[in-house]
Amino acid sequence: MSTATQLSDFLASVERRAFKHAVYAVRDDQAALDIVQEAMLKLAERYGDRPATEFPMLFQRILQNTLRDHFRRQKVRNARFSLFSSFTSAQDEDEMDLLDVLEDGENASQPATPHAAAENQQLLGIVEAALRKLPARQREAFLLRYWEGLDTAETAAAMGCSEGSVKTHCSRATTTLARILQKKGVDLTWAAN
Repeated sequence: MSTATQLSDFLASVERRAFKHAVYAVRDDQAALDIVQEAMLKLAERYGDRPATEFPMLFQRILQNTLRDHFRRQKVRNARFSLFSSFTSAQDEDEMDLLDVLEDGENASQPATPHAAAENQQLLGIVEAALRKLPARQREAFLLRYWEGLDTAETAAAMGCSEGSVKTHCSRATTTLARILQKKGVDLTWAAN
């Protein structure tokens, strides 16, 4: 059985990656934040007393299910209220990257120089744009395997598919990403080392 501290530490360690994962999936910062918060609450309420070693898999499964629920609700909402869309006015909203607000105590995410920071920011923008171009299942498999660091079996369990499907999705995703990044002039020779 886990303690409240173990649950809290786990949630703190996973919040940034989960938020970024949700942003890639829904392409909306506010919706992604709501999804991650909902997934964290579900984990705490339903499985908070489980052993801490089970938290990563449980959380990934809950996050994936919460993302699917979001898309289902969005589909229903769009179908019912598409006629009313002409009555709403577009409002300009200030865009803010919520990751900039989160604390980074060790300053591990900051590069050594301003030049390196600019290069990293440009590269991150290119990679994020490339990830958005992937089909949803490929993006999901890629993020779970390489962003979250899950193995093939864990990814298959989180996605609700076979390990073979995970391997196929990951292979297609990496091939597509490599092609897109090379077209943008990103040097991928470091990845081969």
